[in-house]
Amino acid sequence: MKKMYLLLLLAFGATRLFSQTIFTYGNTPVEKEEFLRAYNKNKTPVTDNEKALREYLELYSKFKLKVKAAYALRLDTLKQLKFDMQSFSSQVEEGYMNDEKRVNALIDEAIERSKKDIHLIHFYTPLSTGGDTAKAFKAMEEVAAVLKEGKTDYNNIAQQISQKYLPVTTKDLGYITVFSLPYAMENLVYNVKPGTVTAIYQSKSGLHIFKNADERKSIGKWKIAQILFAIPPDATATQLKEIEKKADSVYTLLIAGADFGKTANQFSEDRLTALNGGEMAAFGTGKFETGFETKVFELQKDGDISKPIYTGDGYHIVKRLQQLPVQTDKSNEAFIYELKQKIAKDPRINTAKENFIKEITVKTGYKKNAAVKNADLFRYADSVALNKKVGKYPINNKIIFSFTKSTVKVAEWLTFVKDYKLNADVYKGETNASLLDKFISTSILEYYRNHLSEFNEDFNYQMKEFKEGNMLFEIMERKVWSKASNDSIGLKKYYDAHATKYRWDSSANILLFNCADTNAAKKAIELLNNGKGWKEIAEKSDGKIQSDSGRYELTQLQLPVDKKITEGFISSPVINTTDNTASFVKVLHLFPANQQRSFIEARGLVINDYQNYLEEKWITEMKKMYPIKVNEAVFQTLLQ
Repeated sequence: MKKMYLLLLLAFGATRLFSQTIFTYGNTPVEKEEFLRAYNKNKTPVTDNEKALREYLELYSKFKLKVKAAYALRLDTLKQLKFDMQSFSSQVEEGYMNDEKRVNALIDEAIERSKKDIHLIHFYTPLSTGGDTAKAFKAMEEVAAVLKEGKTDYNNIAQQISQKYLPVTTKDLGYITVFSLPYAMENLVYNVKPGTVTAIYQSKSGLHIFKNADERKSIGKWKIAQILFAIPPDATATQLKEIEKKADSVYTLLIAGADFGKTANQFSEDRLTALNGGEMAAFGTGKFETGFETKVFELQKDGDISKPIYTGDGYHIVKRLQQLPVQTDKSNEAFIYELKQKIAKDPRINTAKENFIKEITVKTGYKKNAAVKNADLFRYADSVALNKKVGKYPINNKIIFSFTKSTVKVAEWLTFVKDYKLNADVYKGETNASLLDKFISTSILEYYRNHLSEFNEDFNYQMKEFKEGNMLFEIMERKVWSKASNDSIGLKKYYDAHATKYRWDSSANILLFNCADTNAAKKAIELLNNGKGWKEIAEKSDGKIQSDSGRYELTQLQLPVDKKITEGFISSPVINTTDNTASFVKVLHLFPANQQRSFIEARGLVINDYQNYLEEKWITEMKKMYPIKVNEAVFQTLLQ
């Protein structure tokens, strides 16, 4: 009996020890893990960790109270919220349909490889149907042997071995970087040192050998503008000389100070970039031919302009706009998202997909029915392909394999075969055995996707977070935001009780102009100075100028701090760098600080304050219904 009592005490102690409830509201507990997850997602650098945690605990407990109120009103049953949940699920579930560890490894690998560029020499011999494969391998083995001896007359090497065996070609590929080659080839070249050669690689078309001629630190990405003087395919020597002469003349104009953008717009025959001052999309190693890239990379600083560069397309005059170092910062979410998208579209993702299917096959409870033989599946599959329909076969209702909560019948396999083989865009002559593997993999993935909430805790948390966020928005709209905006009597009473809060700082009546560009702004200022009315200026601008008037505090306006502002003052145009629009103000009348705002003038501020008042009043009522109790012992563990 004493032993039993001791065991009960130990069990109770263990429960207390491992209890991770950080706070309760009413009878509902919130676990430490949930709280930390939310905190870490939203936290910013702080100097006082305990203060930051307690402040967030207060915010999070209020959030949970509001969600509790939303559940009480059954807002989770609203059709729109259910639709939003389904839509969000379809958007995010793809992110959980891969081997995250393998994808992260591919990200790390791509970042590491992006840090260097490799100068490659490529040797190739084709493998034709019925050709002498043994002779092709012999030829490439000799290529490798000669290269290992240190010989660098690559064209001569290819020519001599071609005469001895069969055609071998060589090409200087210039510098490449990650994603420049198919993944299998990339793996080869990134695993050999400068001056050495890869093993022979066999592709569908032939045999390949690469030599790492040299390496360099990655040059990153470059932004340039160009003026292109195109060369027609059938250009004569005389025409070629005239084009070169024209390019030289324009280059002379640019060096003398001509505006590059305007010159590109006037002369460049690359019309896609000419309309944008010649500016091209940022590019990195391997995007263009080696000769062009080399000349671009020789430009020392932003603003430098190259002499005309000859390529097969024509003569290019290039202006360096910006050199961007290679991205390696994994905390940069935009960069990592872009990299993930690139990996997802690249064959390298197949390794992650294969690993993922192996992993989830066990989780789904997949089990093949040994009683259904592959020979029968293939025989009926051929019949379906021949007749272009699924017949009423005796095998249709037999279970081909099963999962924990569902089964897949032969009829589904035959329907898959019909849809696949009759689609010329996807069917590439695969065998029935290959199609069965594909069908099994597809079925496993579909089952896992449909039961994702049972397998993935992160997915569950994200769905819960989205659902509660939507419910929070809806309950706040009902209880606070709309209520405050529509309560005219309540707003006026609140204003009257707190009128001293709503005073103007130093302010002014102004005219505010938003213009399509700097030229439009300058034109508007000129017309104002000539006595034109601000409404007339806007009406006759063909939409290039918009104007308005109003009273603003001076701190809200972009006015020079080192200049005395007087009535009639017109500010210099301020350029918006995102779209090159320009804005300026004209000061009509100045007011001193501390003037009382009328209710109309203060309405926006009053609504905001009244919303806060209603929210706090509501929260106080909720806390009485669902008292919040913090588990201080668990909270202290957060500080450790």
